[in-house]
Amino acid sequence: VQLVESGGGLVQAGDSLRLSCAASGRTFNNAVIGWFRQAPGKEREFVAIIRWSAGDTYYADSVKGRFTISRDSAKNTVYLQMNSLKPEDTSVYYCAADFGTAGLVMRSDWRAFDYWGQGTQVTVSS
Repeated sequence: VQLVESGGGLVQAGDSLRLSCAASGRTFNNAVIGWFRQAPGKEREFVAIIRWSAGDTYYADSVKGRFTISRDSAKNTVYLQMNSLKPEDTSVYYCAADFGTAGLVMRSDWRAFDYWGQGTQVTVSS
């Protein structure tokens, strides 16, 4: 499985960005796909997850109401729409795939995820 993120960049507080995560090598049909982020000197942090088959989602409290995770089955791609960005959202953002429960359980612990992309930098200036 290969996951490739794109869409990061430098924006001002209040702006929006949309991150993409394109998968190859395997379909996501039995997976939970997640977005995580990690700032320098900090632990990897859960952002959002989506169950590919049903489309149900779960968000970290810090992004709820501002970020939206979605998927496009035809493109085998997951998106993270980020609105009302804040300086504290500055991080490297990673997408990851969890096939461990065949999509039956939605886990937000990054250690449960089997496959990771290379990350994309998001920088929000104040």
